[in-house]
Amino acid sequence: MTGGSLWSDELGEECAPRASLPGDVDVDVAIVGAGLTGIWTAWYLLLAAPGTRVVLLEREVAGFGASGRNGGWCSALFPRSAASLIAAHGVEAAKAMRRAMIHTVDEVGRATAEAGVDAHYLKAGTVTWARGPAQERAARGEVRAAAALGVDALEWRDGAGPGVAGASGAVVDPSCARVQPARLVRGMAAAAERLGAVIHEGTTVREVVPRGADGRARALTDRGMVRAEHVVVATEAMTGSLRGWGRRILPIYSLMVATAPLPRAFWDDIGIGPGQTFADHRHLIVYGQRTADDRIAFGGRGARVHLGSAVRPEFDRVPRVFAHLERAIVELFPAAAGAPITHRWGGALGVARDWHASVGLDRASGIGWAGGYVGDGLSTTNLAGRTLADLLLGRATELTALPWVGHRSPDWEPEPLRFLGANAGLAATALADAEERITQRPSLVARLMAPLTGG
Repeated sequence: MTGGSLWSDELGEECAPRASLPGDVDVDVAIVGAGLTGIWTAWYLLLAAPGTRVVLLEREVAGFGASGRNGGWCSALFPRSAASLIAAHGVEAAKAMRRAMIHTVDEVGRATAEAGVDAHYLKAGTVTWARGPAQERAARGEVRAAAALGVDALEWRDGAGPGVAGASGAVVDPSCARVQPARLVRGMAAAAERLGAVIHEGTTVREVVPRGADGRARALTDRGMVRAEHVVVATEAMTGSLRGWGRRILPIYSLMVATAPLPRAFWDDIGIGPGQTFADHRHLIVYGQRTADDRIAFGGRGARVHLGSAVRPEFDRVPRVFAHLERAIVELFPAAAGAPITHRWGGALGVARDWHASVGLDRASGIGWAGGYVGDGLSTTNLAGRTLADLLLGRATELTALPWVGHRSPDWEPEPLRFLGANAGLAATALADAEERITQRPSLVARLMAPLTGG
């Protein structure tokens, strides 16, 4: 699916494209994008309403984007913190959002089992180490905040495995499962097809048009026009390619590397069990997992944002960032020095201007949407798919009452302000980590940045 990706190499298939849109068609629901948001939406909709005519329109192949390239954390993380959700929506709404995210981790495991998809799902939790006084203060504060809200079951544990450098302890979150993302998205795409969904690949949607006099919305493609009662935009980092949507979502790159399989003694030494995911409390995000065959799959931010929110294949590979990730592995786990790096890859994720993921359906226009996951989409896409299914069917449910439903994020600034601001924010995040290493105190830069990044 993507050159250099561990996940695509493990599929053992060529991923030959499905047929393109053959020309003008008329359906009930057209979904733009065959990533996890679109696929989950189709799957749940067809389970609830068999016979619904659903078509998914994909420029590349199903799962080509972030859905098939990510770090494999099926977590309860949401881009906005619980504190910011409380400030924006109130305590009860924030609690409902947190409960829904926690439940979604289990739902992904249940749904993939029902669909007969082996995505290497294993719910074993996340370990996030505190390395230094500033990180420990942040970690303990996170645990206290979770306890005060009374929903997330976070736990602080003193100490760490002897193979973890400089860690005084860790936050353990049980609400995370390890998955192989390419197996997940490709498997669920096939499951949706078995229910009756039609996926057209190699089909570029250029514009979505609100309902006209005939009561039908439209997706205009390079292969023909799709008329539908509803059109759902599920394009995440690629949203800017749609006419009139260029400032809705900012694509930010996250890159990954993977080692060869490591011996059990290594994993015992760092205290990471099968299926566990891991990170530390630095500001410039890193994330890792123990894969099903005992590799380290490790990723992080650090690649710059490109002018005009450009998304191109050459941006998936940044030697400077790969080198940073490889150094970070050894800094965390000295025993990993010399471990062969077998894969290097990357891709773009989507960020809304207020760091607030959203899902919704405008009944007047017939256009629905979901996205802005900021890298937390592996589980959030599932919640979005279930919610969109309810919205499309006109159901009022607990899901449709969640605070992210109908949320409208402001547009990003026009260029070059967007380019300059996003890269300044990236530099500030790296500066915050350097500040904490020097002062051993929580970063002032990070505190100033928090309101802009979902804190």
